[in-house]
Amino acid sequence: MYTLLSGLYKYMFRRDEYCILILGLDNAGKTTFLEQTKTRFNKNYKGMSLSKITTTVGLNIGTIDVGKARLMFWDLGGQDELQSLWDKYYAESHGIIYVIDSTDEERLSESKRAFEKVVTSEALEGVPILVLANKQDVETCLSIPDIKTAFSDCISKIGKRDCLTQACSALTGKGVNEGIEWMVKCVVRNIHRPPRQKDIT
Repeated sequence: MYTLLSGLYKYMFRRDEYCILILGLDNAGKTTFLEQTKTRFNKNYKGMSLSKITTTVGLNIGTIDVGKARLMFWDLGGQDELQSLWDKYYAESHGIIYVIDSTDEERLSESKRAFEKVVTSEALEGVPILVLANKQDVETCLSIPDIKTAFSDCISKIGKRDCLTQACSALTGKGVNEGIEWMVKCVVRNIHRPPRQKDIT
């Protein structure tokens, strides 16, 4: 009887776990986005001061629960020499958040090249991609139409997958909730990448 009840409890209270990669060039605001996300979705989380965040060398990890879904974020360093490590995480991922610094027009073509490598990877076929046009709180930032135009020749390479370009300010939190909620819907309905199941603890 205990085994039956224990199994029923685990079934009712399990969470489907999804791994989400946060990619983009260095200084795009990936870690700030992750901290803002953890602060907004974890009631008792007291995050680090956003003004003290520095460039990631390696990997930052964070977890949030949204409904019955648990998102585990892997925030990977965006420096040129670290981008070669990104593909080591592709097979495990259920979704990609690609962060663009919309105030840095000079590096937009560099960001586009990195994005192209991501969307053309066979290991990520069918994986949903959320493109965050970050730093929209800065007056001189590029608009969403500007960024879509700059990345227009990537459209055919995106393939048959969910993809959204979202205005965002990781610093103020604008667009963070909307982006995460969109990603949750996409990973839950993506039958090609089933979740890992974890008991709620």
